[in-house]
Amino acid sequence: MQQPIGPYLLLEAIEDDIWEVMGVNETTLPEHYTPEFYREIYDNFPDGFLVVKLNGKVVGYEMNRLERGLSNFGFNFVKKGHVVSIAVVEEHRNKGLGTALLEESMNKMKEKGCSEIYLEVRNSNEPALKLYKKLGFTVIRTIPYYYSDGENAYAMAKKLQ
Repeated sequence: MQQPIGPYLLLEAIEDDIWEVMGVNETTLPEHYTPEFYREIYDNFPDGFLVVKLNGKVVGYEMNRLERGLSNFGFNFVKKGHVVSIAVVEEHRNKGLGTALLEESMNKMKEKGCSEIYLEVRNSNEPALKLYKKLGFTVIRTIPYYYSDGENAYAMAKKLQ
Protein backbone atom coordinates (compact mmCIF):
# COMPACT_ATOMS: atom_id res chain seq x y z
CA MET A 1 0.00 0.00 0.00
CA GLN A 2 1.33 3.39 -1.04
CA GLN A 3 -0.89 6.42 -0.80
CA PRO A 4 0.51 9.74 -2.03
CA ILE A 5 -0.39 12.89 -0.08
CA GLY A 6 1.18 15.67 -2.13
CA PRO A 7 4.95 15.06 -1.89
CA TYR A 8 4.46 12.59 0.99
CA LEU A 9 3.84 8.84 0.91
CA LEU A 10 1.61 7.02 3.42
CA LEU A 11 2.84 3.45 3.82
CA GLU A 12 2.62 0.40 6.03
CA ALA A 13 5.74 0.44 8.18
CA ILE A 14 8.48 -2.11 7.77
CA GLU A 15 10.59 -3.29 10.70
CA ASP A 16 13.46 -0.96 9.71
CA ASP A 17 11.13 2.05 10.12
CA ILE A 18 10.74 1.44 13.86
CA TRP A 19 13.96 3.31 14.74
CA GLU A 20 12.87 6.38 12.76
CA VAL A 21 9.40 6.16 14.34
CA MET A 22 11.08 6.21 17.75
CA GLY A 23 12.94 9.36 16.70
CA VAL A 24 9.71 11.06 15.62
CA ASN A 25 8.11 10.06 18.93
CA GLU A 26 11.02 11.42 20.96
CA THR A 27 10.98 14.79 19.19
CA THR A 28 7.20 15.30 19.16
CA LEU A 29 5.64 13.69 22.24
CA PRO A 30 6.45 13.64 25.95
CA GLU A 31 5.59 9.91 26.23
CA HIS A 32 8.35 7.55 25.14
CA TYR A 33 8.37 3.79 24.81
CA THR A 34 10.96 1.02 24.77
CA PRO A 35 12.06 -0.56 21.49
CA GLU A 36 10.35 -3.75 22.67
CA PHE A 37 7.03 -1.92 23.01
CA TYR A 38 7.19 -0.68 19.41
CA ARG A 39 8.05 -4.19 18.27
CA GLU A 40 5.11 -5.66 20.21
CA ILE A 41 2.72 -3.17 18.59
CA TYR A 42 4.20 -3.91 15.15
CA ASP A 43 3.89 -7.67 15.67
CA ASN A 44 0.27 -7.37 16.88
CA PHE A 45 -1.01 -5.46 13.84
CA PRO A 46 1.76 -4.83 11.27
CA ASP A 47 -0.58 -3.54 8.56
CA GLY A 48 -1.94 -1.03 11.11
CA PHE A 49 1.50 0.39 11.89
CA LEU A 50 1.64 3.27 9.43
CA VAL A 51 4.26 5.83 8.47
CA VAL A 52 4.34 8.96 6.38
CA LYS A 53 7.59 9.54 4.52
CA LEU A 54 9.04 12.48 2.68
CA ASN A 55 12.01 11.65 0.45
CA GLY A 56 12.33 8.29 2.22
CA LYS A 57 12.43 9.78 5.73
CA VAL A 58 9.70 9.11 8.33
CA VAL A 59 7.98 12.39 9.27
CA GLY A 60 4.85 10.91 10.87
CA TYR A 61 3.46 7.65 12.16
CA GLU A 62 0.50 5.94 13.75
CA MET A 63 0.71 2.70 15.64
CA ASN A 64 -2.40 0.74 16.48
CA ARG A 65 -3.40 -2.39 18.31
CA LEU A 66 -6.31 -4.77 17.81
CA GLU A 67 -8.13 -5.68 21.02
CA ARG A 68 -11.22 -7.42 22.32
CA GLY A 69 -13.11 -5.91 25.19
CA LEU A 70 -16.17 -4.15 26.46
CA SER A 71 -17.63 -1.72 23.95
CA ASN A 72 -17.30 1.99 24.58
CA PHE A 73 -20.90 2.31 23.36
CA GLY A 74 -22.75 -0.39 25.27
CA PHE A 75 -22.40 -3.50 27.35
CA ASN A 76 -21.31 -5.98 24.73
CA PHE A 77 -17.94 -7.55 24.00
CA VAL A 78 -16.42 -6.32 20.71
CA LYS A 79 -13.31 -6.30 18.58
CA LYS A 80 -11.90 -2.77 18.54
CA GLY A 81 -8.93 -0.80 17.35
CA HIS A 82 -6.77 1.19 19.73
CA VAL A 83 -4.74 4.15 18.49
CA VAL A 84 -1.69 3.73 20.72
CA SER A 85 0.29 6.68 19.37
CA ILE A 86 0.15 9.11 16.47
CA ALA A 87 2.55 11.95 15.72
CA VAL A 88 3.72 14.18 12.90
CA VAL A 89 6.95 16.19 13.02
CA GLU A 90 6.07 19.83 13.70
CA GLU A 91 7.21 21.30 10.38
CA HIS A 92 5.00 18.80 8.51
CA ARG A 93 1.80 19.45 10.45
CA ASN A 94 -1.38 21.00 9.04
CA LYS A 95 -0.90 19.23 5.71
CA GLY A 96 -3.54 16.51 6.16
CA LEU A 97 -1.06 13.84 7.30
CA GLY A 98 -2.75 13.12 10.65
CA THR A 99 -6.12 12.88 8.93
CA ALA A 100 -4.73 10.52 6.29
CA LEU A 101 -3.08 8.32 8.93
CA LEU A 102 -6.29 8.03 10.96
CA GLU A 103 -8.52 7.43 7.95
CA GLU A 104 -6.24 4.67 6.64
CA SER A 105 -5.99 3.02 10.06
CA MET A 106 -9.79 3.07 10.42
CA ASN A 107 -10.10 1.35 7.03
CA LYS A 108 -7.62 -1.31 8.10
CA MET A 109 -9.42 -1.83 11.43
CA LYS A 110 -12.74 -2.28 9.62
CA GLU A 111 -11.09 -4.84 7.32
CA LYS A 112 -10.00 -6.75 10.45
CA GLY A 113 -13.57 -6.80 11.78
CA CYS A 114 -13.36 -4.01 14.35
CA SER A 115 -16.64 -2.30 15.18
CA GLU A 116 -15.09 0.70 16.94
CA ILE A 117 -11.87 2.60 17.53
CA TYR A 118 -10.64 4.43 20.60
CA LEU A 119 -7.69 6.46 21.84
CA GLU A 120 -6.46 8.55 24.73
CA VAL A 121 -5.42 12.19 24.33
CA ARG A 122 -4.11 14.87 26.67
CA ASN A 123 -6.85 17.24 27.79
CA SER A 124 -4.62 20.17 26.75
CA ASN A 125 -3.88 18.90 23.21
CA GLU A 126 -6.28 21.18 21.35
CA PRO A 127 -5.00 20.44 17.81
CA ALA A 128 -5.42 16.69 18.34
CA LEU A 129 -8.85 17.10 19.94
CA LYS A 130 -9.95 19.20 16.96
CA LEU A 131 -8.73 16.53 14.52
CA TYR A 132 -10.38 13.65 16.38
CA LYS A 133 -13.70 15.51 16.67
CA LYS A 134 -13.56 16.37 12.95
CA LEU A 135 -13.23 12.64 12.22
CA GLY A 136 -16.22 11.74 14.40
CA PHE A 137 -14.62 10.77 17.71
CA THR A 138 -16.47 11.69 20.88
CA VAL A 139 -15.20 12.04 24.44
CA ILE A 140 -16.45 9.07 26.43
CA ARG A 141 -14.75 9.80 29.74
CA THR A 142 -11.90 11.61 31.47
CA ILE A 143 -9.05 9.53 32.86
CA PRO A 144 -7.50 11.36 35.83
CA TYR A 145 -3.69 11.49 36.07
CA TYR A 146 -3.30 9.33 32.95
CA TYR A 147 0.07 10.74 31.90
CA SER A 148 3.32 10.48 33.83
CA ASP A 149 3.33 14.24 34.48
CA GLY A 150 -0.11 13.95 36.10
CA GLU A 151 -2.17 15.43 33.25
CA ASN A 152 -5.62 13.98 32.64
CA ALA A 153 -6.56 12.31 29.38
CA TYR A 154 -9.79 12.12 27.46
CA ALA A 155 -10.75 8.68 26.24
CA MET A 156 -12.34 9.19 22.83
CA ALA A 157 -14.08 6.64 20.65
CA LYS A 158 -15.89 6.26 17.36
CA LYS A 159 -18.05 3.52 15.88
CA LEU A 160 -16.71 2.10 12.64
CA GLN A 161 -19.43 1.71 10.01
